[in-house]
Order: sequence, then structure tokens, then C-alpha cells
Amino acid sequence: RRIDTEDLPPANLVFLLDVSGSMSAPDKLPLLQRAFRLLVREMRPQDRMALVVYAGASGLVLPPTDGTEKARILEAIDNLRAGGSTAGAAGLRLAYQTAREHFDPHATNRVILATDGDFNVGVSSDAEMQRLVEEERESGVFLSVLGFGTGNVQDAKMETLADHGNGNYAYIDGIREAERVFVREFGGTLFAIAKDVKIQVEFNPAQVAGYRLIGYENRALANEDFADDQKDAGELGAGHTVTALYEIVPRGVEVPTAGVDGLRYQTTPDLTEAAESGEWLTVRLRYKPATGAGTFADESVRLDVPVAGRAVPLARASEATRWAVAVTEASLLLRESEYAPGATWDDALALARGARGADAHGDRAEFVRLIETAAALAATEADRRDRPVALGD
Repeated sequence: RRIDTEDLPPANLVFLLDVSGSMSAPDKLPLLQRAFRLLVREMRPQDRMALVVYAGASGLVLPPTDGTEKARILEAIDNLRAGGSTAGAAGLRLAYQTAREHFDPHATNRVILATDGDFNVGVSSDAEMQRLVEEERESGVFLSVLGFGTGNVQDAKMETLADHGNGNYAYIDGIREAERVFVREFGGTLFAIAKDVKIQVEFNPAQVAGYRLIGYENRALANEDFADDQKDAGELGAGHTVTALYEIVPRGVEVPTAGVDGLRYQTTPDLTEAAESGEWLTVRLRYKPATGAGTFADESVRLDVPVAGRAVPLARASEATRWAVAVTEASLLLRESEYAPGATWDDALALARGARGADAHGDRAEFVRLIETAAALAATEADRRDRPVALGD
């Protein structure tokens, strides 16, 4: 569900900015400052922003300031300089403290951490940081994380913090990506329409002999967690979509079992009448809908959606499906996945080029260029490995 920016609740934001020495590179703090100028331009009079910085020590450089004072906010941003070591934990505590002191029950209250992920001074164990953001999310202050720069970006740590803080994580490597995150999609980043979103997929064994979820390793839940409303799960923002791809083996095709022996006491379980319906699978969804800005229902809503239909060749699939498959094939190649022995850069590139569609903002064109670059690098590396080497005496 999309919500126009003017209809969003007020935004009460505390930005926690990493100004340590590691942020001095052009694609870190200088890019962050340029990105923030885009954001400030979009602020409405009812929105408020505070700035907390951390390096060798942490401090409040801009108290909560409303959107009518753009010049004051921009001056504070432009005056930031990188230097010192990284006291990330202390800065995070100060940011949460600032958010709580100026909490607005009618607004979206959120801490947004912008960093290259290099926490190296102070108490900064992953477990302690996670406990902190979990405690704070219960107060209604959520956490989102923005990653900047290349080389030492710690994606796993930053994504984990955002997950436990009921927020989201984005990586920004240039001004185009900053425009997407701060302007085009920022309403969805700020305003959650649902929290504790869980998805459970049951395949029909009369149709599917085996299946594998591609990716999402860090999102897996135990089966019993699906019905447990106390179990924390993902947040879904306004206008966001989620795509998951499964590789399936149709009924009647042998499933590779890696030498697993058969069971002595069990056989194939009996099937219910629904198995003969022709359905491929059922998607179950649980979520707690938003009841206001930053407030959600205590009990989850459940939806069950059976999926039937005939399989079609990939060439006749929807544009969205072909694009998702192209992205996935490229990802499997980058990871050198054992599950994609037939994947090739040429196939991924052809599929992506054919599924670009309207591409109003050029995002898909950018990904096609990334595939072209990756393919060229792979070919160069293969040529280097195959080139004969003259050995000395």
C-alpha cells in the first residue's frame, strides 16, 4: 500500500552520524552530506530532525529542529568533519535518549544510523548492541541503518541492528542511490504499515517433489514461530514489496538427496483432499497492522492464499518474474553457488535486458551495467588463469 508523502504522519527523526576517521573518504561522510541535502529539501514543516554524532566521543550537534529551519539544519550538516576513533555504542545510546526525550506519540519516531559500520571503541559486541535496540524498540523508537563507503562496510552487522530495531537497512554508494533512498522511497522507509510480518509457504507434495528457498538465510524462522505473536519478525513499509524465489522439483522428477538413506519406519505421508486440487502451494501471511504512527495491533492478522495455475516457459513469464530471475542468476554467479552449475553471465544479461521494461528511474539499466562489468571481470580473470606462465631456471 502506497501513501503519498503529504499524507504521512509527522517524522520525528534522530540521525546518528559516524564522523570517525574512517569516514573521511569521498564516498563516506562527503557523500552522506550531499545525501542529507536531498533529504532536508523534502522535509515538511511538521517534520523534525536532530543530529547526534560519534567519533572519539559522542555529542548532540543539532537539537530537534522542525522543517521550517532548513538553513539551520544544512549548516549543521555542512560543518561536520571526520576524525577520531569510533565510539558507536555511546552514540547509539545518546541518539535513543534524544529520541525518547522528544518522543511524539502522533509521529513516526525513529533513529537513523549512518555509518560505514566500523564500531571499534567502547562496548560494541554484536550481542550487546542487539539487546540495546531490542529494548528501545519497545518504547516505540525504531532503528534504521544506512551504510556508506566501500572496503570495510560491515553489512551483516548493520543489517542485524536494523532487523532487531524494527527498521531497514540500505547501502548508499553514490548520489543516485541517495536520491532513491532519501527521496523516492523515504516515506516507505519511515512509515511502517505492518510489523512482525511472517510468511510461511507450504508446497503441495502432489505437485512438488522438492524445493529450495534461494537466499533469506538470515530470515529463517522455526515453524512454530509463525503462530507466535511474541516472536519478533520483519517490518514492512508503505509501498514496499518483498520477492522470494524458490527452486522447485516437479512431482515425478528425481530429487538429488546427496546419498541420504531411506527411512526404516516411515513412508510417504497420506495426502489430504486439497492435494488433488491442482494447487502448487499455499502462502500464509501473518502481520500486525499499523494502528497509527509507530503503533501496531497486539494480535496478528492471518491471510491464506492458495496458488494454482499451469507452469509456463520462462520466456512467457511476466516481466517482473523474468527480472527477478535475472537478478537471482547474477547473484548465484557472484556467490559461485553450487546450486547453479548451468548459470552463465550471458544468460543473466540477456534475461535482464529483455525485462528492463519502462525503467523510469534507470535502476534496471544500472543493474544491467553491473552485470556487464561482472561478466567482463570474470572473463578477464578466466583468461589470466588460462594464460601459460614461463618458469625460470
